[in-house]
Amino acid sequence: MAHRSQFSAHSSWLIARSFLLVLCFVVFCFAGEPNLPEVKAPWMKGERLEFNLSWGPITAGTATLEVKPSTDGKTEFYTMAHDKGAFKRIYPVADTIYTRVRNKGLMTEVFRKTLHEGSYHNKSVIRFDRKGEKAWLSDTVFTDDKVRKVKRSADTVVAIQGMEHSIMSAFYLVRTMPLTVGGTSRFSAVSGKKRYELKVVTHGREKMKTILGEVNTVKVEPVLDGDGIFVSKGRIFIWLTDDDRRIPVLMECEIALGSIKAKLISAK
Repeated sequence: MAHRSQFSAHSSWLIARSFLLVLCFVVFCFAGEPNLPEVKAPWMKGERLEFNLSWGPITAGTATLEVKPSTDGKTEFYTMAHDKGAFKRIYPVADTIYTRVRNKGLMTEVFRKTLHEGSYHNKSVIRFDRKGEKAWLSDTVFTDDKVRKVKRSADTVVAIQGMEHSIMSAFYLVRTMPLTVGGTSRFSAVSGKKRYELKVVTHGREKMKTILGEVNTVKVEPVLDGDGIFVSKGRIFIWLTDDDRRIPVLMECEIALGSIKAKLISAK
């Protein structure tokens, strides 16, 4: 029984981490002109996507991606992931990511991540100083989610080139790209205490039955050149609708115990 509980807890941890990995699959920068154009994708007017997270035949959790427009030339992105069913008792998960960006180029001003996964409680914040070419990172781990006694804390400064994105702004910006089949885009990544190099490969186009009906999709895969960002060595695939909305209808991450799938169940 103890062995089974340990296995279940470890599996749940992989599921929680892998789902965040799927949602936050790319962080990149552009070395182009500083006067970036204003992003006018359909979802910039507001969007809420809901996903069912499954591990094989088991429903492990739910998640949402939400876009909230503002009137001051800025937009807020919210990402939330929660456990469900048996996993809630074995390994409770409640993760939230908040990002505030400028509409021009989706340049991040503030990125905030709060994780509650089993006995692990973490809050990290990144503030971007574009002119100073620095990203200020603050990371704190708490002993619990109520009293919030600090277990350990660290502040880090990462040198940037001034145009880097945070996790979620990058995810949404990828949805504005043309994504040519066979093409590969290379980017610089900022995660934790370092910058990394990664690429996004466009594999092809597929027809898929979804909550939106039967739609044409484009399949992409983020690939890390090095180590440090992703906790899983498995491959990650994302299917986006092949239109100007670029809605992620399915996301899949390979893990040692199979694969984690995030399937779209609602789009507003």
